[in-house]
Amino acid sequence: MGLLLFLPAGTWRWPQAWALLAIFAIGSGTFGAWLLRRDPALLAARLGPLMQRGQPLWDKVFLLAFAFVWCGWLVLMALDAQVWHTSAMPPLFNVIGCLLVIAGYAATGIVFRVNSFAAPVVRIQSEREQRVIDTGPYALVRHPMYAAGLIYIVGMPLLLGSWYGLLIVPVMIVGIASRAVFEERLLQRDLPGYADYMSRVRYRLIPGMW
Repeated sequence: MGLLLFLPAGTWRWPQAWALLAIFAIGSGTFGAWLLRRDPALLAARLGPLMQRGQPLWDKVFLLAFAFVWCGWLVLMALDAQVWHTSAMPPLFNVIGCLLVIAGYAATGIVFRVNSFAAPVVRIQSEREQRVIDTGPYALVRHPMYAAGLIYIVGMPLLLGSWYGLLIVPVMIVGIASRAVFEERLLQRDLPGYADYMSRVRYRLIPGMW
């Protein structure tokens, strides 16, 4: 992420980018150390390859496409904020973006606390006896991990100071929402009790909306 930000920007003197990388580094390091002690099986699942046996083809395509969009998004925001200077964003928006990124990471930690099956790939983890999780944030929405991701995805272009980056956010939201729908179809078919869970928890990402 650092290379994708600083190389296009042409400078290392970009405090907002350093702030973003610090949040990701501290958050990832903290989660890694915490999971190593509390839930090493989840940590192993999080560090596993993005292409796995039992993973549907559509999810492999999604992850490759999302990785491509993510990398291009970082480059676009670097060019916009540091080279083209096309986004005049008030510093208050940078602060709001920083708080959103932190909030998204904190929400992800809550998901990890209640769901030991929160792997980055879509598949039934039969080797770990995967079961339906319906407590904590899963009592509010069916995909709290995606909801947490949306929070920091909105915050990142604000923190970096890129209106162009913010324009890409709806595309990423559509992609994540589509993945949630396809994932539910797989879980409803192959995970016992998930269909009943769907009838009890109506909303996917945002309570009261969708």
